[in-house]
Amino acid sequence: MQILSGVGFQRLEAAIDAANIRQSVISNNIANEDTPYFKRSSVSFESLLQDEMNSEMPTLRGITTNPRHFVIGPSNSSIPDSQVITDETTSMNNNLNNVDIDSEMSLLAENQLRYNSYIELLNYQIKMKQTAISK
Repeated sequence: MQILSGVGFQRLEAAIDAANIRQSVISNNIANEDTPYFKRSSVSFESLLQDEMNSEMPTLRGITTNPRHFVIGPSNSSIPDSQVITDETTSMNNNLNNVDIDSEMSLLAENQLRYNSYIELLNYQIKMKQTAISK
């Protein structure tokens, strides 16, 4: 039995992965601020996860203890993958680049806060599981 295998942990893991990808994408945008014809990218995850969670119907789900058991109800709660989206429609400079350094720096700070809160939540959940097991 894996303690950290619940849907909550899977969603949190996907959110942390999305924050890591967003960090790379924003850093790439900042690095290419002066590159002619460069188009900025962004990462979409939270809205996709929210849409997925809103569309879930509460159903009964059977527990399988053996791989040969039949699956009763939905087999798995699907967690969407983060998507990198490139903005090809705008341009800010004469060189057709669309990176706004001030906007990118604020997105970078926001992403850092989001990542820190995800890690804090993960640590809290692990601590609560450890407390429940040790008592």
